[in-house]
Amino acid sequence: MPIPDYQTFMRPLLWLLRSGEATSMKEVYSSLAKEFRLSEQDMAEMLPSGRQATYMNRIGWAKTSVPDTF
Repeated sequence: MPIPDYQTFMRPLLWLLRSGEATSMKEVYSSLAKEFRLSEQDMAEMLPSGRQATYMNRIGWAKTSVPDTF
């Protein structure tokens, strides 16, 4: 499965955070990777810069589109 774009991550991210309890980004990454059934290979894919995993970057963009979440 290709890594979803950041817009696709937005709704599941909101659902994950609906309780309002503090959640670490490590937990968010793990939960959303499971939700989208990302493979080890998917999670290992890096941005062209080689500095961040693509799926983490897209979740980060989804997070910035949801104000006052973190």
